[in-house]
Amino acid sequence: MSLRPDIAACWVYRIAPSGNLEILLIRRAPGRRYAGIWQCVTGKVEPGERIVDAALRELTEETGLGGDDLEAFLETDIVSTFHEASLDVLLVEAVFAARVGADAEVRLSEEHNAFEWLDLQAARARVTWPAYVRAIDFVEWL
Repeated sequence: MSLRPDIAACWVYRIAPSGNLEILLIRRAPGRRYAGIWQCVTGKVEPGERIVDAALRELTEETGLGGDDLEAFLETDIVSTFHEASLDVLLVEAVFAARVGADAEVRLSEEHNAFEWLDLQAARARVTWPAYVRAIDFVEWL
């Protein structure tokens, strides 16, 4: 049986000038579902769209990052499933990772109102869901 995800997620990371690995977290803007939470890039996979293309599109739409900013774009073996009560469905999320250059410039869309580059420990402490912690652990493993 094949399964097509509803959502593509992308964890953005960089090697800072200090040599430390940093995770990009973006905060959902007021007026949106889950307003105020810190998250990775996420968005719907459109009908007929390749999953990897959805992740790259969302990366550019939400952060302005793409093209020459990308040093690596990686699939992970993480697929998250969660219940979305407002829709009364189980949603499936395919998870990717993108390494960008230390000088890559983030330009947020209206979907988010803040971003931070955080070390691994601070990123784990900032996120809401255990699945996010597992994804950060995977990025560290990379």
